[in-house]
Amino acid sequence: MVRRVAVVGAGAGGLASVKCCLDEGLEPTCFESSRDIGGVWRYTDSTDSGRVSVYRSVITNTSKEMSCFSDFPFPEDFPSYLPHGLVLEYLRMYAQHFDLLRHVRFQTTVLSVRRCPDFSSLGQWEVVTETEGVCESHVFDAVMVCTGHYQEPYLPLAAFPGIESRFRGQQLHSREYRDVQAFRGKRVLVVGIGNTGGDLSVELSRVAAKVFLSTRSNTWVISRVSDHGFPFDMVNTTRFKHLLEWLLPTALSRRIRFRKFNSWFNHTNYGLASSKSSKFKMIINEELPFCLLSGTVVLKPNVKEFTESSAVFEDGTIEENIDVVLFATGYSFSFPFLEESVRSAIHDNRSLYECVFPPQLEKPTLAIIGLIQLTGSIMVGSEMQARWVTGIFAGWNKLPPPSRMMAEVLKRKPPVKRNPSERENLKMSFISYMDRIAARAGVKPSVLRLLLADPQLALAVFFGPCSPYQFRLAGRGGWSGARAAILTQWQRTLRPLRTRVVGDSSSSSSGWLCWLCLLALPAALTAGLLFSKYPQPGWSPWA
Repeated sequence: MVRRVAVVGAGAGGLASVKCCLDEGLEPTCFESSRDIGGVWRYTDSTDSGRVSVYRSVITNTSKEMSCFSDFPFPEDFPSYLPHGLVLEYLRMYAQHFDLLRHVRFQTTVLSVRRCPDFSSLGQWEVVTETEGVCESHVFDAVMVCTGHYQEPYLPLAAFPGIESRFRGQQLHSREYRDVQAFRGKRVLVVGIGNTGGDLSVELSRVAAKVFLSTRSNTWVISRVSDHGFPFDMVNTTRFKHLLEWLLPTALSRRIRFRKFNSWFNHTNYGLASSKSSKFKMIINEELPFCLLSGTVVLKPNVKEFTESSAVFEDGTIEENIDVVLFATGYSFSFPFLEESVRSAIHDNRSLYECVFPPQLEKPTLAIIGLIQLTGSIMVGSEMQARWVTGIFAGWNKLPPPSRMMAEVLKRKPPVKRNPSERENLKMSFISYMDRIAARAGVKPSVLRLLLADPQLALAVFFGPCSPYQFRLAGRGGWSGARAAILTQWQRTLRPLRTRVVGDSSSSSSGWLCWLCLLALPAALTAGLLFSKYPQPGWSPWA
């Protein structure tokens, strides 16, 4: 039986794992190599320590109501989108409220995690740590690895001939970027158009002589500000829209989505994306379209090669006098402390059962937390993983046999090995994944039951944002404040904006809208039940 659990890392996922262990009566010990909690959200001016952290100006891409832990909302006076300092403050509040810090050993590096000789019968692990030069060996009943996937900078220099042998300017990875000061007056080429590449291009355009943004991907740009000024994820991440996407043919659903994106600005005119392309990515950035429109950022295709001071692009164009090449090419993950036989089997999160458990182990006592990239908050997904995992460790939840888990993993794995910079192998639908893990943990809300017992709450759950509080309404670990948190989430979103109140003469339509939703909910659920008899491969709204 599992009692003592080692948690590696005291970032958001590590803190949630410690808390979930305590909820299940387990005894966690968290090992953190640095001097403080927070993981990537603890900003530092220096990059010398090798620890990955956010850059100075970063703002969250998911809103506070969709990013909080499920039983601990952000303070209502916090803005909807948060700078790193407020995220770290929230994590400190969370740790203090649940008394987590006494379980964390700071400045302690995990050197190795290996199976004990009797692992096949007991499932225990030998964990070797180092604190101030002193090594210790511990035996734990289970291990939760919470180091995430922002670990090793991915620098595909071999894909850019001349960058090392000929180019005389400066080159660096976005991990080394902190602020704009070192780039003032320079001609900068940013390689990669993920969220980081878009953010840094916009920021650099304010001080650089010129910024070029090179991409090989079709990219749709989304604003954090959505309909009526509400956060994009609160408006669009709903069970109702999720069901509609499942019911509609893929081609039609994609066409509707692209039409919505192009209603802001025509992405083809800007050279960003074509609605005819089946391969694309989406990034969050309000300012990039204006920077392209004003010419402060120039979009370019993929780089073919570098000369001493120039970049030659695949369309034959050349940009001269490039001072700095900034690679925003993402990260690759690694678990150097895991024993080789376990580490070598984890190629990506699809090598893991439900992106958590290595399926080849005789005992399910090793869990990888946070190795996911969702269309919503990773922090919320990590907490859900931790709730499921600690339930299994505590013995009240079970996993399928290893053979069945391995078969499931093989079915989900891509046929070819992908480039580490391509995140498709990590990205999943937020609602689909959350519901799947919640169902396994026994905490997925039932809209049908809510409709009979609490129609007002059912409407908010189905038509409103799929916020983390929904997963505290039922099952083990329920939170008495979940209902109130769901019904007041829109008010908390508006609260920070009430610094100047103006009168509103428009009549409220909430009454008739509520009745309309109440009538539509049974129809939508009935349609979902009928279509679930003929499900599309790999997806079901009732999973």
